[in-house]
Amino acid sequence: MQVPLYQAKAEFFRMLGHPARIRILELLQHGPVPVRDLLADIEIEPSSLSQQLAVLRRAGIVVSIREGSTVKYALAGGDVAELLRSARRILTELLAGRNQLLAELQQTDIAPPQATAEVSTPARSAQGAV
Repeated sequence: MQVPLYQAKAEFFRMLGHPARIRILELLQHGPVPVRDLLADIEIEPSSLSQQLAVLRRAGIVVSIREGSTVKYALAGGDVAELLRSARRILTELLAGRNQLLAELQQTDIAPPQATAEVSTPARSAQGAV
């Protein structure tokens, strides 16, 4: 049975749905990075970084490159970098819209609540007449 495209997309975004994975991908946008540099920049435990890299590697999003005793990681293709740039543009637009709304709210004069006259109810009127 073939997986519907929308389900495959949802699984793809779920796979990306970890802050450490997004940070790894951001760091790899400009070329291969040694694992030791990823550790220094992300500040997570080595075992956790290894797990996150394994998830990305199994998904085919990153590749490992061995140079002597150094292991570097790189994006498997440029489309992931474009996806991250698109996400940044979308977030920027969303936040700009919120900032505009906030500015409008802050500029709007909020009228003080009107003093309400005490409304007499039939029970009060009857008591007052006694």
